[in-house]
Amino acid sequence: MLSGLMNLLRACWGPSSDRCGPRGSDAVGKQDGLLWYKDIGQHLSGEFSMAVVQANNLLEDQSQIESGPLSSSESGPYGTFIGIYDGHGGPETSRFINDHLFSHLKRFASEQQMMSADVIRKAFQATEDGFVSLVTKQWPMKPQIAAVGSCCLVCVICNGTLYIANLGDSRAVLGRLVKATGEVLAIQLSTEHNACIESIRQELHAMHPDDSQIVVLKHNVWRVKGLIQVSRSIGDVYLKKAEFNREPLYSKFRLREPIKRPILSSEPSILVQPLQPHDQFLIFASDGLWEHLSNQEAVDIVQNHPHSGSARRLVKAALLEAAKKREMRYSDLKKIDRGVRRHFHDDITVIVVFLDSNLISKASSNRGVVPSLSIRGGGVSLPSNSLAPYTTPTEHSTS
Repeated sequence: MLSGLMNLLRACWGPSSDRCGPRGSDAVGKQDGLLWYKDIGQHLSGEFSMAVVQANNLLEDQSQIESGPLSSSESGPYGTFIGIYDGHGGPETSRFINDHLFSHLKRFASEQQMMSADVIRKAFQATEDGFVSLVTKQWPMKPQIAAVGSCCLVCVICNGTLYIANLGDSRAVLGRLVKATGEVLAIQLSTEHNACIESIRQELHAMHPDDSQIVVLKHNVWRVKGLIQVSRSIGDVYLKKAEFNREPLYSKFRLREPIKRPILSSEPSILVQPLQPHDQFLIFASDGLWEHLSNQEAVDIVQNHPHSGSARRLVKAALLEAAKKREMRYSDLKKIDRGVRRHFHDDITVIVVFLDSNLISKASSNRGVVPSLSIRGGGVSLPSNSLAPYTTPTEHSTS
């Protein structure tokens, strides 16, 4: 009986079925209060699901999926690009990455006529350089932009190969089928750069042997220079260049000793591996999700339900946990508006990418057959030029 019910749910929710009537168009996603979602869509190698819930007054998470040409030239590589950019201190850096990183990647892929770890590394560096130039221009009028930064998690699926590049503490998790048991195991693909991880603290001490205060335990949380949890990011120029760690930057961000070498890095950790036929799906999410769900819990939720709505389902599971931790009802949590909501959970962005091995093998021959896709995660609509108000910032709590 249960299997019959699951089959009925799949028939009604399945992306290619209209047997239960139209679900309504969500070509650019739908908004439900602070939640934006696109339950199902098609990329070059399968389906995807996407959801964003806002907690900050201005959404600091940005995200995108691009599927189709991965270079500026017609003969260049084809595939799917996924990006999640978890900002901190304001939305400026994550918005900048959303506007520039993919175009840099296409440019370098055109130059090399292929996708590679080197192409991705160069795209990250060009994005960092571009944001540093922006900070340099805006420093006289808006110096606090030097204390704005973003984590950056990128995935490229191209020619049957998976590329994962990461700065900061967003996470990519693979759901892989174990044929012998029928289980789908969670495999973390991304390397995280957060001072709460002992190996990251050791890395920082090794890079700064003359600085006993390079990581400080503050309010029971390890922070780089007592200020920020992540050790790698785009932006956060005040911890990379001495000329931006001085007045008129707020005193709480200014270090006692001048910066001799960059404290934070913009060099991504990159994983390259071939996709296997038993690789089922990928979950990409900002750390707001992983604060409340383990890797295996997230994989189980995706595996045990229809593809449609997977990302929204993960967001709801995280919010249920957040409400439970505060001993409140989920329905009451949903009533709390942006800004105040940040006291209960962070902005959360989730993208679930399903892997169809038949489509992956045909991806290069599907050039021009499968329509190109470009979609960005949404939030509460605000003017595109609205930036975070610079009241005295609190410490960068999660990133």
